[in-house]
Amino acid sequence: MTDKKAQLSVDGLDQPIELPIYSGTQGPDVIDVTSLTSKGYFTYDPGFMSTGSCESKITFIDGGKGVLLHGGYPIDQLADNSDYLETCYLLLHGELPNKVQKEEFVNIITNHTMVHENIRGFFNGFRADAHPMSMMCSVVGALSSFYHDSLDITDPKQRIISAHRLIAKMPTIAAMCYKHHVGQPFMYPNNSLSYSENFLNMMFGTPCDAEPNINPVLARAMDKIFLLHADHEQNASTSTVRLAGSSGANPFVCIAAGIATLWGPAHGGANEAVLNMLDEIGTVDNIDEYVARAKDKNDPFRLMGFGHRVYKNFDPRAKVMKETCDEVLTELGIVDDHQLAIAKRLEEIALSDPYFIEKKLYPNVDFYSGIIMKAIGIPTEMFTVIFATGRVSGWIAHWNEMISHPYKIGRPRQLYTGYTPRDFTPLEER
Repeated sequence: MTDKKAQLSVDGLDQPIELPIYSGTQGPDVIDVTSLTSKGYFTYDPGFMSTGSCESKITFIDGGKGVLLHGGYPIDQLADNSDYLETCYLLLHGELPNKVQKEEFVNIITNHTMVHENIRGFFNGFRADAHPMSMMCSVVGALSSFYHDSLDITDPKQRIISAHRLIAKMPTIAAMCYKHHVGQPFMYPNNSLSYSENFLNMMFGTPCDAEPNINPVLARAMDKIFLLHADHEQNASTSTVRLAGSSGANPFVCIAAGIATLWGPAHGGANEAVLNMLDEIGTVDNIDEYVARAKDKNDPFRLMGFGHRVYKNFDPRAKVMKETCDEVLTELGIVDDHQLAIAKRLEEIALSDPYFIEKKLYPNVDFYSGIIMKAIGIPTEMFTVIFATGRVSGWIAHWNEMISHPYKIGRPRQLYTGYTPRDFTPLEER
């Protein structure tokens, strides 16, 4: 923070309004406009594109430079040298764990993966064709019906217990959503498996299997997908979790609010949109036609999975995801899938065509993660569920950070353009 000031001159006011300017450790300075209300003004910023809603130490993004830091650590270093649960610890506590702390954290998460048996009954109430995201949203919110011992948000210990439970149980709930969707029996967690191995076993294993048989390449790929989606600063769903939490709501329903927001196609549905786009293109022979349409500003068609709203240069997660994607395709020996053939050709074009290079429309993390999950055998309707499973660590870290410090309930204002006061007209006179 600094003592710099900004002055706002407003027609009709004799004196300019003085506004404090704050500086973070990185990123642009921010102007504190809190005092404007006392002068009779609000700021107007649809979509909050120029508004800093909070102070945070968790994640930093510089979209222009393609930088993503968790606790100061570049995302590529975490992806190459860390794992998802270690990154969860970092998001929650602000520091990487030492060996003892990591072992303890992993043990806690591993031993909290099982959900209350009565939660199975929730799934019996869902239609067989219910979308997995609708089930996940409902079940996560319902966790507050089972875990009453950790709902006191003023108690730091209870907040951490809730964080542990959410991180631990999300893969179990996600897999239950899938199993119900396909009509297979639920698989219980296996404490001998790693976090990502356990998820894949609960997804694709059956009670008929003698023992888990998890491909380590696929398990590493799944762990990287979770890690690369763990947090992304103040996006729509994270801001929703914070806003819900500002009312004093319990963490489970706050996370359910984040899941609901993530379900929107403009947010968490991007990797699903990539696969739908590949289906629309149909064959490799049609690619040139669709690329031409993408370049035509008058054509509504857009190539999904290229470029990013935040990253104006390149998505730092995409490089890691591309390497993982190549490893998975090589491991599975997939060469004749028409969707993957289209995706690989689109990737070649995007990395070499001057139009894409000039506009910095590089393949992003959604492009590669969609291909990976398709190759593993995960259906497209589960993509956003997996996104939510990885993102829960970031959501709960932001919620805990907010609750740990003085905060106010969120109350955005508006520019009212409705009627001015008018008298009520009786029904027979209207």
